[in-house]
Amino acid sequence: MVVPTTCCGRDGQGCICASEAKCSCGSHSALHCTCDKAATENTISGARCSCRARAQGQCNCHRAATENKTITGDACACGQRQAGACTCEKAVDGGLLPTETDFTTVKA
Repeated sequence: MVVPTTCCGRDGQGCICASEAKCSCGSHSALHCTCDKAATENTISGARCSCRARAQGQCNCHRAATENKTITGDACACGQRQAGACTCEKAVDGGLLPTETDFTTVKA
């Protein structure tokens, strides 16, 4: 399995952050919100957190403390993430990779 460059890789389990990410109301998986914020929650453009299910700075999985920090040093093309960790449309792999599985619909 090819692991995305932004993968959390927690405990050797591969990318599981997306299964932890929730919409801001917390009742549904990220990108599957049904509350009054659905119009903005279910569409992401620009930089995203590593799992690519939440906007940059709005991560709410176990990596939130790391993901939501202000970057220091060299930035990626969009300026929102560290160099080499870009997740926006400017990234070479800016969407789901062909070998990635969207775990946002998998219940933990």
